[in-house]
Amino acid sequence: MKQFGYLIIALQILLLPALAQQTKKVYLSGTGGDDAVNWQFFCTAGSNAGKWTTIPVPSCWELQGFGKYNYGFAKDSMRGKESGLYKYTFDVPASWKSNTINLVFEGVMTDATVKVNGKSAGVIHQGAFYAFKYDISALLHYGKKNMLEVKVDKHSANESVNAAERRGDYWIFGGIFRPVWLEVLPATHIRNTSINAAADGSFAATVAATPQGDSLVATIYDHNNQVFGSTTGHKTQEGFVVNARFASPVLWNPEAPYRYSVTFSLYKNKQLQHNVTEHVGFRTVELKQRDGIYVNGVKVKMKGVNRHSFRPETGRTLSRRNSIEDVQLIKDMNMNAVRMSHYPPDDHFLDACDSLGLFVMDELAGWHGHYDTPTGTKLLKEMMQHDRNHPSIVMWANGNEGGHNRDLDSLFYALDPQQRPLVHPWELFNGIETQHYREYNYGIGNYNDGPEIVMPTEFLHGQFDGGHGAGLEDYWEKMWHDPLSAGGFLWDFADQGVLRKDLHDSLDTDKQRGADGIVGPHHEKEASFYSIKEIWSPVYIGRREITPGFDGRFTLENRYHYTNLQQCKFNWTLRRLASGQTKSGTAAAPDIAPLQQSALQLNLPADWGTYDVLQLQVWDSHDRELTLHTYPIRRPAQVAADIVSLSGNNTISTSQKDSLLTIAVSDVKLTFNMNSGLLTTVSNTKGDIPFAAGPIIVEGTNNFAKLSRREENGQLILESDFHKKEAYNTIRWTIYPSGWIKLDLHYFPAAYFSNYVGASFNFPETAVTGVTYMGDGPYRVWKNRRKGVQLGVWNKSYNNTETGEYPWVYPEFKGYHANLYWAQFHMKDNSFKVVSATENIFLRLFTPAWKTDQWHNYEPLFPPGDISFLQGISSIGTKTQRNETTGPMGMKNIYYDYEKEPSRALSMTLYFDFSGK
Repeated sequence: MKQFGYLIIALQILLLPALAQQTKKVYLSGTGGDDAVNWQFFCTAGSNAGKWTTIPVPSCWELQGFGKYNYGFAKDSMRGKESGLYKYTFDVPASWKSNTINLVFEGVMTDATVKVNGKSAGVIHQGAFYAFKYDISALLHYGKKNMLEVKVDKHSANESVNAAERRGDYWIFGGIFRPVWLEVLPATHIRNTSINAAADGSFAATVAATPQGDSLVATIYDHNNQVFGSTTGHKTQEGFVVNARFASPVLWNPEAPYRYSVTFSLYKNKQLQHNVTEHVGFRTVELKQRDGIYVNGVKVKMKGVNRHSFRPETGRTLSRRNSIEDVQLIKDMNMNAVRMSHYPPDDHFLDACDSLGLFVMDELAGWHGHYDTPTGTKLLKEMMQHDRNHPSIVMWANGNEGGHNRDLDSLFYALDPQQRPLVHPWELFNGIETQHYREYNYGIGNYNDGPEIVMPTEFLHGQFDGGHGAGLEDYWEKMWHDPLSAGGFLWDFADQGVLRKDLHDSLDTDKQRGADGIVGPHHEKEASFYSIKEIWSPVYIGRREITPGFDGRFTLENRYHYTNLQQCKFNWTLRRLASGQTKSGTAAAPDIAPLQQSALQLNLPADWGTYDVLQLQVWDSHDRELTLHTYPIRRPAQVAADIVSLSGNNTISTSQKDSLLTIAVSDVKLTFNMNSGLLTTVSNTKGDIPFAAGPIIVEGTNNFAKLSRREENGQLILESDFHKKEAYNTIRWTIYPSGWIKLDLHYFPAAYFSNYVGASFNFPETAVTGVTYMGDGPYRVWKNRRKGVQLGVWNKSYNNTETGEYPWVYPEFKGYHANLYWAQFHMKDNSFKVVSATENIFLRLFTPAWKTDQWHNYEPLFPPGDISFLQGISSIGTKTQRNETTGPMGMKNIYYDYEKEPSRALSMTLYFDFSGK
């Protein structure tokens, strides 16, 4: 045991020199919002101003109860007046005296004036989203306490910085919002590195170092920490240049994000002075004009989203855990790309993109305004030094929507050894057309019809429930099949709701401005989350109806760029929804190369046709679900036959007063208007059921005429006559001795183009407590957003939430629900059931809050009435586009039949059970 102890001590002594050569990173703050460190703080204006107190660092001071909340569009009377004064005391060991000590800030909003022990650390730093450092070696008291003072101005003294950063469509914060640390380096050290690890195995690096270093070795390790290769550097005036070629590296791509690590070892007189280790990915990005963007020789399409650095409680102050959460959610939607809107992100976010696999477009800040050239040059250099070695970054963006300083374009290439493509979001530049929010059919001789690569850096604006999933299927199919499309980036990832301490901890999205996300402020998943996931699945399953002759085969298309579908897993499940019985199995993954098609074979049991649905689930090699499809086996008429009881011994009694016919059967009493054919009242022994005033034909004419009554086989039938010109819509009510009521409706829409097609009833919203239904769910749908829902039995309690608004409760209760089989409507002390025997009926539940925008593009349309049974529903627009300009699915329903013949009418059969059982 003693010998083992001596061995450990000996190993530690041997390792000490090597450990001493590593860069020491000593945090003065926390590493993120979840472990912040208190500093002394004084705010000069706004809430809690004028007194010394403490504040956690890193943080945005508004989220800690200081200053004033500002959205970028708002006119701010305090602009230029709000500052924060920070103080922090820290120890410096005497043993550090021979080292170089840098004070590093990863991000300060916005102007930072730094003093150490009362002396200036250097020039004021202007620009919020960039890491900067000061060499404070000569300012420190070694072996003693030291005082750090930072004055932070929320708005910059440089107007170009305000134009680029402070006047945008997002929340504006102040403070030291990213970590602060001391970088402790040996006297002879590496300053920074610039790396290009290419797909052909070539490896080049420029290593800036202090002049005392006389030799450099670069050693590359694989993910098992085994040496992949090693080479030496060539001495230059600034440091060293490394050039080598390694055979057959494993390449990085977002589907298989393989990373190596490279350790640069700096020597002086053969003695190791300093080690610096970086993660690298071997990969090459090429822009081929009039063709596409290639990564590792493969033309790629961006399935991307714009992402702000944001959390409601901490603003732009994030942790590594937050970054991993965001990347995981983005990948869960089958996305492969993310745009840094509208500024460079935290280092740990880029690290998560590297390790988990996302293409990244990194962006120099600029929102309709840009930095002046001297300031932009400085900040661009800081961004490049901080970010350029990340393999996930495949493109750069110079500002946004007019915020492009063209004088800086050449610097992107001068500072990037990988020569990644540069774009100007919102304009045609460098052969890439990136215009925002273009209509589906936009362009005459340009855009989709032009010679340039098309890649909108923002499209399908997701304000409230419009955009994102609505219209995406039309856009994506066009993008996927267009050889000059490089995909695009949805706007945007998450609703930006700030937790307002001055408003009793309520969440504020600045009305509609921050409600743009696919997920809510706390990552609540909207319906579009699941639509995007299905539409962007790399395993594309061809449409298939499950008929009695189904042979278990599905057509698959591999929409991966790099992955064979043999690496995926395929599971199937048969379900009986009433009993909950299931039977499951797996299918052999077919050998399908990227961009190829073939078949998947399911070996189903002989009794598969007795189940209600077949579910097909696909997983990738990392056990991430790619897609889930639910196929109906039994149709509504079959399920209705199991539920509806038509026979019985109950007497059907009637009485009539004027035009009102009252019918009693079992425990149910109904009243019909014999002139109009409409149901007017319903009750049972538990009380009234206020389901009435229907069916009203929506966007049509209620011209039911000459309603007659007759008895037939113990049933009571109320039926209207058909007249080609005056009464071409017909209705038939059948009352069965069992107490069930059947409605047969035959009708013609009034217009060639219709927003919705079907019939409505009145039912007060205050009377409903919830609904249980069999159909597609649990989320609502629009005509141009049908993907992402599954056929099943769903329970939904009433809520009045709207997408993108407090309380962010999903799924929403109100709206259109597809593929209705049956629905049980729950009241406080009563209930009733509706069963459809007709396929493809939409259940409309009430009317969501009316929303619009300044252009009246986003206006969700609903027919009169409260509960509807529809055969066509409306689409939805976005903040920037009307519904009909988002593609064919966004157009109105089209129905034309000049000849009003009964055989040509639309028809619908519904059954009602008003017994309350």
